[in-house]
Amino acid sequence: MNNQLKVPCRKEKLKDVRQFVEQFLQQRGVSEIEAGEMVLAVDEVCANLMIHSHQCNPRKHIGVKIKMINHDQVQFEISDYGVGFNFCRYKEPSLEDIIKEKKKGGVGLMLVKRIMDSMEFIRKANRNVYRMVKRVHSV
Repeated sequence: MNNQLKVPCRKEKLKDVRQFVEQFLQQRGVSEIEAGEMVLAVDEVCANLMIHSHQCNPRKHIGVKIKMINHDQVQFEISDYGVGFNFCRYKEPSLEDIIKEKKKGGVGLMLVKRIMDSMEFIRKANRNVYRMVKRVHSV
C-alpha cells in the first residue's frame, strides 16, 4: 500500500485524508479508538494548513506520509510549501477564555497535542514538515 497522499487545499479533500489514514491504520491492526484519535489529529493539522496557510487555494497542495516505527509507533509527516506555522510553539488558550470570549474554534491544536506523543516542526528552504508520532498499543 502506498503510504503517501497529495491533495489540493480544498476542504472537500479532507475526507480523502481521513480515509487514507483510516485505511493505513486499519491494515496494521490499530484499534478503532486509537485510529480515531489519530485521524482526528491529522485532519485538524491538514484543515489548519488548508484554511489558514493556503486560504483553500486548490492550486496549493499538502502531502501526508505515514509510516510505522519499531512496530509500535505511527509517524505522520504533513508537508506543504510556503509560510510555515510552528505548531510546537503554540500556546494553548485557557478553556475559560475560549468560553468567555465565545470563540468558535481554537481547541483543535489542543486536541492534537493531547493525542500525539510527540510533535515536531521542520523548515527546509520553503518546505514545511509537521511531524507527529503516536505510540500504539494494539499492533
